[in-house]
Amino acid sequence: MAKTALKPFHLAQFLVHGPAYHSIAMWRHPKTDHTNYDWRRPELYQHIARVCERGLFDMVFFADLNYVSDTYTGTMAPALRNATQAPEHDPIPLLSYMAAVAPKIGVAATFSTSHSHPFYVARMFATIDHLTGGRAGWNVVTSINHNLDNNYGTERLPSEQRYDRADEFMQACRALWDSWEEDAVVMDQKNAIFADPDKVHRVNFEGQFYKTRGPLNVTRSPQNGPAILQAGTSPKGKDFAARYADAIFAIQPRAEDAHDYWADINERTQSLGRGKHACKILFGAQPIIGYDEADARVKQQLHNDLVPLEGGKAIFSGHLDFDLSQLDDDTLMADRNEPELLRMKNRFRDKDGRKMTLAEVAKRHGQSVGLPQFVGTANSVADQMEEYIAMAGGDGFMVSATHSPGAIEEFVDEVVPILQARGRVRTEYTGRTLRDHLTQFD
Repeated sequence: MAKTALKPFHLAQFLVHGPAYHSIAMWRHPKTDHTNYDWRRPELYQHIARVCERGLFDMVFFADLNYVSDTYTGTMAPALRNATQAPEHDPIPLLSYMAAVAPKIGVAATFSTSHSHPFYVARMFATIDHLTGGRAGWNVVTSINHNLDNNYGTERLPSEQRYDRADEFMQACRALWDSWEEDAVVMDQKNAIFADPDKVHRVNFEGQFYKTRGPLNVTRSPQNGPAILQAGTSPKGKDFAARYADAIFAIQPRAEDAHDYWADINERTQSLGRGKHACKILFGAQPIIGYDEADARVKQQLHNDLVPLEGGKAIFSGHLDFDLSQLDDDTLMADRNEPELLRMKNRFRDKDGRKMTLAEVAKRHGQSVGLPQFVGTANSVADQMEEYIAMAGGDGFMVSATHSPGAIEEFVDEVVPILQARGRVRTEYTGRTLRDHLTQFD
């Protein structure tokens, strides 16, 4: 009997427009080249886009937070001392910079629905989709921390209400993207008709939270709006992702939990009539590559030791919107039942299922935000990625670096060729848009 070929999986690169990504050790790492690592300049990100396109990634993806957190201890000092997602510059302007020098890879960024209007966001992402030739992606979030609400002078809403608003926000955006028919622009010079008025439509959207008359004053974009990304973990968040998302970025430290998440999302998408694999699930991973296993472990230890406990507590407090200074370092986090903590209960155990203390969880969060670290030679890292997918299911990985741009270059130049030789990642782009990339293996 012939052996069934394994389905290829997708790769994307996680980025932040700031001095650190998932690892708050990044800005301190000795392999971060500070002569070239000016995270404020577009040239760094253009280089990363070229590298990731060389690796035939689906996309480069920017997370974003619009605040400096004071959740831990009630002061900004720990966040600022440790660069715990502070500062972060706006990633949206970088998308066009990157797409201009890397003509095939997708470019995606986070934008919250909580403090804007659908017309503005629909217009912005339709424009980016035009500028990139259909390679734009929008990671739809509702915001996770009270500091963001304070910056906009609004009251913090419960998660369910934020997702109710986000659902309506997406309905309005979709209506606006559909307001121009595909062939509305005729450019009939002889008869002096630029666009056919019969093919441009008022939206007249009126919901509980948003109203917009439309039409959008941007023509239908190549993807008719960007590819939609999401990272929901609550029941409402997963429902939202199952309804709208082309892909989900999921943080699951243990492959067993990742499988449960994958199965849950697939059940939700099928119940909505979208099909079992309509929404791609990309699991986060942090590779650490050495010339042999011992070298890789040394590199892992060097990186992980650079994360101060205070910094780990500060970034985790911000993500939970819960002040972890209230708890002792030896607290077993899996035994806590505060609602804010239960949102990330999957991060409270190690890979073997052992309950972790606050100190252990916080350190790991500062090292990788809970992403599994795949540590070893290039061959071993490739093995671990295959094993994780075999156990978890899912559709690929969102890769996060320990240092930049070196760790990204190492993965692309050392691990990707091995995965290509095994038939596990693409050897060419067959489509033009980001949605094409995400559906290439369907």
